[in-house]
Amino acid sequence: MAQLSLKKIEKTYPNGFKAVHGVDLEVRDGEFMVFVGPSGCAKSTLLRMVAGLESISGGELAIGGRVVNQLPAKQRGIAMVFQNYALYPHMTVFDNLAFGLKLAGTPRAEIQARVGEAAKLLEMEHLLERYPKQLSGGQAQRVAVGRAIVKRPGVFLFDEPLSNLDAKLRASMRARLTDLHRTLRESGRPSTVVYVTHDQVEAMTMGERICVLKDGTIQQVDTPAVLYERPANAFVAGFIGSPEMNLHAVQVTTDGGALSWGGLTLPLPVSRQALLHSRAGRQVILGLRPEHLGALPTHAGAVPLPGTLRFVENMGSEVFVHADIGGLPFTARIAPDVLGDLAGKNRGDGHVFHLQAAALHLFDADSGVNLCTLH
Repeated sequence: MAQLSLKKIEKTYPNGFKAVHGVDLEVRDGEFMVFVGPSGCAKSTLLRMVAGLESISGGELAIGGRVVNQLPAKQRGIAMVFQNYALYPHMTVFDNLAFGLKLAGTPRAEIQARVGEAAKLLEMEHLLERYPKQLSGGQAQRVAVGRAIVKRPGVFLFDEPLSNLDAKLRASMRARLTDLHRTLRESGRPSTVVYVTHDQVEAMTMGERICVLKDGTIQQVDTPAVLYERPANAFVAGFIGSPEMNLHAVQVTTDGGALSWGGLTLPLPVSRQALLHSRAGRQVILGLRPEHLGALPTHAGAVPLPGTLRFVENMGSEVFVHADIGGLPFTARIAPDVLGDLAGKNRGDGHVFHLQAAALHLFDADSGVNLCTLH
């Protein structure tokens, strides 16, 4: 049993700076949890507190039901993989994998078995006699992961382990790590994983649940699908998704039935009007995913809005169209086969875009709370 429980966890440094503000979080036994957020949000600090590498200023941390606030790292039943691989350059891959087990007095036969198992899981049996200088970045990272696996910990902690790899290797290692987690679970040895990254693509593709952090506080914890479709606030909405959600402050009309900006009026469906009765004449933040803004009227109920083309990014399987609509910048994600006459237009040319008003998110202008999830 290796569930992780954080209750009112705080971190305050000697100079008075408070980095972590009363974090409450339950990571389930065997779960793959991702901490994600911008630089400085305290995600790595939180991970280091779990690992025992940072002291806890307040609150209670429990691993497998045991409070570990005062336990040293080596007694917490965790293994950590860092951004830098920290391999011993004078040791072979086999010896790097076996070193921690030798220090712990593990019998030779057990060391052989564990190293062999880890090497097989990570497909690096042919690398065991090599030295770190003979490894590629991806191979070195696999050795770092293997060194954690041989310890058979209750909890794996990953601190931005793929940030030093190129884009192709990152994609490959993402798949390898998530597959490894499933393999361990299916073999009857489920492992709890806490994975820190600033890359929301990594978070969305790897995490069973994601904890979004900002300024040392949790903004939302949920599955990737829920975070994308029902963000709790404007910060989560803007951070999760690529391209990011279009977010703009706009005015609610005096009757609460429409939004207005830059001389344009966007009538709202009844389901959205109901959210704005008490905000008539005030500002709210409009949120719209790029895929809900089209070049053609392909969806029933889509509202036509005139705009001006800025530039187009052709990604092959999809096209990102950047335009000004009512003087505000919007990005649309469009399939190449539904570009229509937009395909032949240039920067500065006019075009009528089609906005799916029923897919709009509406956020409180002051708190950023998603009004659509309150009802």
